Amino acid sequence: MLTSRTFVKRTRAGAVVKVVREHYLRDDIACGAAACRLCPPAAPAPAAGSAPGLEARPSGPTSSLCPGPHFLLPDTNLLLHQIDILEDPVIKNVIVLQTVLQEVRNRSAPVYKRIRDVIQNPEKHFYSFTNEHHRETYIEQERGETSNDRNDRAIRVAVKWYNEHLKKIEEEEKIRVIFLTNDRINKEKALEEGITAYTCEEYIKSLTANPELVDRLACVSDEGKEIEGGKIIFPEHIPLSKLQQGIKSGIYLQGTYRANRENYLEATVWVHGDAEENKEIIVQGLKHLNRAIHEDVVAVELLAKDEWVAPSSVVLQDDGQNEEDIENEEEKENILKTSINKDMMRPTGRVVGIIKRNWRPYCGMLSKSQIKEARRHLFTPADRRIPRIRIETRQADTLEGQRIIVAIDGWPRNSRYPNGHFVKNLGSAGDKETETEVLLLEHDVPHQAFSQAVLSFLPKMPWSITEEDMKHREDLRHLNVCSVDPPGCTDIDDALHCREIGNGNLEVGVHIADVSHFIRPGNALDEESVKRGTTVYLCEKRIDMVPELLSSNLCSLRSNVDRLAFSCIWEMNHKAEILKTRFTKSIINSKASLTYAEAQMRIDSAAMNDDITNSLRGLNRLAKILKKKRIDNGALTLASPEVRFHMDSETHDPIDLQTKELKETNSMVEEFMLLANISVAQKIYDEFPEFALLRKHPAPPPSNYDILVKAAKSKNLEIKTDSAKALAESLDKAESPAFPYLNTLLRILTTRCMMQAVYFCSGMDNDFHHYGLASPIYTHFTSPIRRYADIIVHRLLGVAIGADSTYPELTDKHKLAEMCKNLNYRHKMAQYAQRASVAFHTQLFFKTKGVVNEDAYILFVRKNAIVVLIPKYGLEGTVFFEEKDKPAPKLEYNSEVPSLTVEDTTLHIFDKVKVNIMLDDSNIQHQKMRMVLVEPKINDMPAHLSAEASSKDEPEKKKKK
Repeated sequence: MLTSRTFVKRTRAGAVVKVVREHYLRDDIACGAAACRLCPPAAPAPAAGSAPGLEARPSGPTSSLCPGPHFLLPDTNLLLHQIDILEDPVIKNVIVLQTVLQEVRNRSAPVYKRIRDVIQNPEKHFYSFTNEHHRETYIEQERGETSNDRNDRAIRVAVKWYNEHLKKIEEEEKIRVIFLTNDRINKEKALEEGITAYTCEEYIKSLTANPELVDRLACVSDEGKEIEGGKIIFPEHIPLSKLQQGIKSGIYLQGTYRANRENYLEATVWVHGDAEENKEIIVQGLKHLNRAIHEDVVAVELLAKDEWVAPSSVVLQDDGQNEEDIENEEEKENILKTSINKDMMRPTGRVVGIIKRNWRPYCGMLSKSQIKEARRHLFTPADRRIPRIRIETRQADTLEGQRIIVAIDGWPRNSRYPNGHFVKNLGSAGDKETETEVLLLEHDVPHQAFSQAVLSFLPKMPWSITEEDMKHREDLRHLNVCSVDPPGCTDIDDALHCREIGNGNLEVGVHIADVSHFIRPGNALDEESVKRGTTVYLCEKRIDMVPELLSSNLCSLRSNVDRLAFSCIWEMNHKAEILKTRFTKSIINSKASLTYAEAQMRIDSAAMNDDITNSLRGLNRLAKILKKKRIDNGALTLASPEVRFHMDSETHDPIDLQTKELKETNSMVEEFMLLANISVAQKIYDEFPEFALLRKHPAPPPSNYDILVKAAKSKNLEIKTDSAKALAESLDKAESPAFPYLNTLLRILTTRCMMQAVYFCSGMDNDFHHYGLASPIYTHFTSPIRRYADIIVHRLLGVAIGADSTYPELTDKHKLAEMCKNLNYRHKMAQYAQRASVAFHTQLFFKTKGVVNEDAYILFVRKNAIVVLIPKYGLEGTVFFEEKDKPAPKLEYNSEVPSLTVEDTTLHIFDKVKVNIMLDDSNIQHQKMRMVLVEPKINDMPAHLSAEASSKDEPEKKKKK
């Protein structure tokens, strides 16, 4: 059966065209109930692991409102706001209408993805019913009816049809369909039409065997509506339609709201578009922040110039318990306004409305209410940029001291804090598993197990190379290929070979795992890999980008097994000059999997002269020449204090901590990886100038180097920063025989001045230069097991050499640019997660050590503190000379010669000092390393800041702090 709708519309060119929309209706769409014999059997699900539909005898929880067997059918708003309830394992047998799914898809991509995942889960028995194409449930929009009212009516029609349909099933006990809606008018209409309807709260409270579900209910009071009286604190948000008009006419500016970690009464809004002069707007004070939350897209109104303020240098944490204490907030806001330097004034504004909320579930801890038997409590997120959230829970006693997840529901005008609901308990604070989970969630690292749909695209075991696989491939199994990696490495991406060829030249090959052979474009495995973007390495855990069968087995270039590879092979002379380059898909058999130390030992050992060792020596000799050329070209050699933990084999706690030592072989592998990346970048750009995926490293703005230049000057050294080459050369010359570590400190400081390297699409940018490597073009080709960017580069290179076929998304520069944005985000978050993991393990290490006394160097000087680096542990920390509510010493800060005078002792940048290090666990959620200056000894230092206060003899002082 066919219905059609005809309408006319005007094209851009001004022509009028007639459009006919055809809508097909069917009578063979199954209801999804397993017990139903009236419907045709449901079509087999296309994807592995698709849901089997509703159960024959619904096995959901027992409800006091409807004790008999029943299915649930939620409307759109309920699904959008109560997704946490619907995801709970207790809730089963839910019918999700096509009308509802389409509305959810248009209104919230994250919720749409979550509900799709639930529908795919066979244990949940959720069924997606195509009511818009079913002859008996499709309805036309009536004259004067809004599309919203039409959709509500369509949902009620579907509920009625289901109840009529299920009555015909010959079972002793009839199955009912319960309509769930929080919309008062929709519920009243449903009841008038004889439909059993409840609000979500009524239904959940009727599940007497599952009282814990009540805590997961979202507060459904609307965004701007007041709840239960109370004084109005915030101005009203301007409606979206008016905001959009205001942005168009320039009254308001649209931007991303970034809360300040150090000061909860201040934020900045990064303006979208090219309004260069107002790229960053400061917002200060509770009313001006007007309920915006970190990462929201907001509309701001600029204040008059005489109301502009300077960024505050005050540290303010929201530590009040009383949410009604607004006077206290006003007092704090007055602190912000004092001592403003006129030169520091910045464009200042106020938030007038929210364009898009970017809330996510937040990890943190419950701050239990002091009131006995209270149900309302404040939740303190782990991320200091997020405000506290008010939640209702009956299990506060159980949740105290636990890490929990909470979601925000809304923020009424008369509430000091947003309202939210409890989602999940992660475990005890301080527990290693729990803290790792928090760290992954807070850095948005996808870490759930790979789904069946993803795993279904893996090769079936036992796997072997077939005739088909050998097409377009060279057999290189005869070559003496070997891999060199850190100890314990199972995801071996790369292997190398070097041999003399007949004409006296050398053949050098870099062989990279051919991951793109196993991950084909667009399937579930590919989509999961691009979502993850990168493998994340934590201190004792690896979150793989691809399933283990590929990462540690079929794609890992282990020794003595045949593996598929993508090879980049050069012919070079003995001066490491490239004479020819070729790329080929290949099959290799690595002759040895070595660690850096083992490879180094072979190169150094006079007794060893086998083929692999000779190959390594040839590679090492060429790598030294390549490195010299690179450095002569202006490439930077920077330093970072990387740390390696030695774990206890049983408890897996860190028992020793040392900085990583780099060998010549590290550099050897690095040189050939860089060379392969540059060669491939050039090839794919030559072939595909519009859609090559490349990597660039922008030159830092000159002001970034101020701190470095001043620091060097204070030690009578000159650092030139007008080009990468000038910087590299002046760093090489910046030596002090009396202070050998100085050069490393300068290189560490230089690293801090750098910009982030990023992926980009060649057709969307014209600056390709890689500043740090001094290379005009660069990409990532050598680690496809752990970076998705490399898989795309492999696909481009495969097409370029005729070894693989293309597909539409590969040649769409807008899609590639969007993908680069996601990859850059994932890489940045992986880096932050790794740092957080090192910080947590460092805390575990010092937990049992008490107070440790170590040498340190001053890296930065602040107005009231010094930042020091402890080389032995690669650890950085801050020594504060001021504490809240305590007497402070006399401080004098000099930014020109970076130094801080404390009482009568002057501390300069790079000075060697001695510090006491200990773990400060007074705040269980934000534990940190505390450092106290021991040498030089400062006279008249307040007792709480002196080294004695940090000694083990005075536990009382530590407790009080």
